[in-house]
Amino acid sequence: MSIKTVYKERLKASLVKSIEDVIRKYDKSSENLIPLLQEIQKRLGYLPRWSLELVSDHLRIALSKIYGVATFYHQFSLAPPGLYTIQLCMGTACHIKGNADNYKFLMNLLNLNPDEKTTKDGLFTVTKVRCLGCCSLAPVMKVGDDIYGRVDFKSIRRIISKYKAEAKRRKIAPPISISK
Repeated sequence: MSIKTVYKERLKASLVKSIEDVIRKYDKSSENLIPLLQEIQKRLGYLPRWSLELVSDHLRIALSKIYGVATFYHQFSLAPPGLYTIQLCMGTACHIKGNADNYKFLMNLLNLNPDEKTTKDGLFTVTKVRCLGCCSLAPVMKVGDDIYGRVDFKSIRRIISKYKAEAKRRKIAPPISISK
């Protein structure tokens, strides 16, 4: 067994125990489903299948119903997020100033299909948001906690290059996906 496999197994066991501890804090009422999913998402960054199975067992709710809730609300993700989360504002000012075109450009630049949110290398997750509250800077793009105003194709290309270089320079690995 390789060191990477051993590490991944230990990490998985630790994560499962951590989520089991979270679940035990809640009684078995179905009213606890959303708060439970929120806490798991906060800890892991997404809702892996194994965590939903644990919630299903605890709350005695069918896994299909839990998936229904997890896929209905935009706050939940069933896939691990990229290292950098990119949000493109689609509020009125940003939309009028061209962020719909910027979104298409960004998706093409990152080789993402319309149904994909995270790049294959795990570096970026792209989402549309309703408003970032910086309308005077429209169109706006946010990467992590950094806000970029008046973005266009050229500046988007430069911003993406900056984060790719940073990840390479710091030798940052994308998040690990752990399945049960």
